[in-house]
Amino acid sequence: MKGYIGNILQEIDIEIDEIDLYGYDIIETSLSMVHRLQAVLNDLRTKIQTYIFPTKEDEILFFKTQKPEILGRLLFFYKIYKIETQCPNGSDEVIRNYINRELDNLTYFFNRNLDFYQYYRSHSTVYDEYYFVRGKADLRLCTDSAQFDKDPNFSTGYDYKVAKIIANEMLRIYLNKRLVKLVTNNQIEDNLQRCFKYPFRFTGKKSYLIELGYSLVSSGDINNGNVEIKEMMNFLSTIFHIDLGDYYASYIAMKERKDRTAYLHHLIDNLVKRMNEDDMKC
Repeated sequence: MKGYIGNILQEIDIEIDEIDLYGYDIIETSLSMVHRLQAVLNDLRTKIQTYIFPTKEDEILFFKTQKPEILGRLLFFYKIYKIETQCPNGSDEVIRNYINRELDNLTYFFNRNLDFYQYYRSHSTVYDEYYFVRGKADLRLCTDSAQFDKDPNFSTGYDYKVAKIIANEMLRIYLNKRLVKLVTNNQIEDNLQRCFKYPFRFTGKKSYLIELGYSLVSSGDINNGNVEIKEMMNFLSTIFHIDLGDYYASYIAMKERKDRTAYLHHLIDNLVKRMNEDDMKC
């Protein structure tokens, strides 16, 4: 069971690492992860119905550590989904107050569960048999676990509290970065305004910029690959105040060249040259 759950967690964390938590599609992404993690927990619940833990220590390990790691991630994405769908439209100050209230809710949970939080964080084991062995604790004392854990064969009640602690710590980081991003977005907006007021101009050949535009779209790194060539060319034209003309004709000509990606090679050569020159200065 330990190896099985370890593999599941590794797969989940790889997926999470690929997520832009502050991207424009976080609502859809978080909901998708909720469904994904619910399916994982449902499969795990089915296995546990017939699984017999070899020792009491194995059962404690499952409900104290293994299951909460998965459930905690589910609660994290579920909370992100709720926060972002309920986030008010308005000024940065309105959004900032909203996020701060969510942070206050995390503090409230911490204060309400201070004794258990200290027990868990201190790595104490004195009451593990009561907290993390089925049938020992009174599930009615953990009413907040009912939404995701109604099956007494799959929950002790306190495994939910551990998952909640894990989720809240992840959420605290998320919300604090969200506050920072409010400031960063304002700085980006200011920079864009300065770009339009004091524009950068692309002084190379138009075909170079077109080659760069096609390369960026082809990379799939802009908007997770959800961008059209026309959109990219319009963006580059606007930013650099240049009319790219018939960019598709330039693309056809590019394909017929002996060196199809001459400008990209030019960029690589000049970047490597700069790095080498910097190394020589050290």
